[in-house]
Amino acid sequence: MEVVHVVSLVVNLPIAKPDALAVIALVSDGEVLDAGSADPRVWVSPRSWAMVDLPRFAEPPPFAVDVCSNDAGAAREDARLLAAALERVGWRIEPFGDPPAG
Repeated sequence: MEVVHVVSLVVNLPIAKPDALAVIALVSDGEVLDAGSADPRVWVSPRSWAMVDLPRFAEPPPFAVDVCSNDAGAAREDARLLAAALERVGWRIEPFGDPPAG
């Protein structure tokens, strides 16, 4: 069984899930896969993908962009790169810190 490592970026921005995924695809030079399904995702590198976790019941931001990988180091590095790319297009990412070792 493969372990999936997740690094969450906390985004303080009102946006719909399809729009958030489209922006992630744009800054990652990728595409939204499984659009319209329960688990759409964008490959942000050959080793990591991103998923958007919006609050339920129309709660206000923030929301999470989860960067996932089978490699913990890849998840951390690709999350840093994605955060920088999203900030360049105006997204506000909460201060980024390394997740607990584990």
